[in-house]
Amino acid sequence: MTEIDAKIDALVPAWLTLPDIAEQLGVEVTRVRQLVKEGQLIAVRRGENRALHVPAAFIDGDKVVKGLSGTLTLLRDDGFTDEEMLEWLFTPDPTLPGTPAQALSENRGTEVKRRAQALAV
Repeated sequence: MTEIDAKIDALVPAWLTLPDIAEQLGVEVTRVRQLVKEGQLIAVRRGENRALHVPAAFIDGDKVVKGLSGTLTLLRDDGFTDEEMLEWLFTPDPTLPGTPAQALSENRGTEVKRRAQALAV
């Protein structure tokens, strides 16, 4: 859980607070905090009150986007920081097309993971 810089804040189109995510997922806020702690979600401090926020693209209705957790694990294993992961996930990739985050939300996780694995080479 880190402070967000303006560049990454501008890349991510929408953010949700932890209570908003808890409501969408139908769980307690403590469970959302656990998902962050386990590395299944990335939360950053932003806004005037420096509250924790997660990119809205990481939540699909009442669940975490399929393939996100595995992708975050691959990127972490490659040595990426939370900020670098957010930048990579929300930077357009013409070979996908779109951003890796968009591809995950469109159930194209295999393509995203393949690119994440290639970063380690």
